[in-house]
Amino acid sequence: MKKILTLAMLVVIGITTTTAQETTKKIKAKATKTAKVNGAGMVFVNETIDYGTVAYNSDGRREFIFTNNGNKPLIITNAQGSCGCTVPTYPKEPIAPGAKGVIGVKYDTSRAGQAFTKTVTLTTNAVGQATKVLTIKGVVLADGASKS
Repeated sequence: MKKILTLAMLVVIGITTTTAQETTKKIKAKATKTAKVNGAGMVFVNETIDYGTVAYNSDGRREFIFTNNGNKPLIITNAQGSCGCTVPTYPKEPIAPGAKGVIGVKYDTSRAGQAFTKTVTLTTNAVGQATKVLTIKGVVLADGASKS
């Protein structure tokens, strides 16, 4: 019985160690993907925000976080929602190389009982990304319905 328990513990430790090494490799691979660019760059944590199911008239504010992965300041000249129900905000000042920034978006959750998929289009000086499209999606419950 002791041999079986010892063997089981060794297998668990081996799997845990292998998984930890794979996670480290994935982190390093992701860091390589966000390599520096020559000029201004823009790398987002997420390019899509899923609101999930939200209550009628709830807070529709969310944030897209990004990093300037370039060697020159990033300038965002415009942010446009796909309709009047999606209102973006963006930094007006240049984002220094290596610095983080936030694109805010507010969806009008008074549009009850419907699913939504909307976009925010950014105009920037980022190399290869003069326009960048971000997406929000979710479902707004009907007025008076409760979120389960």
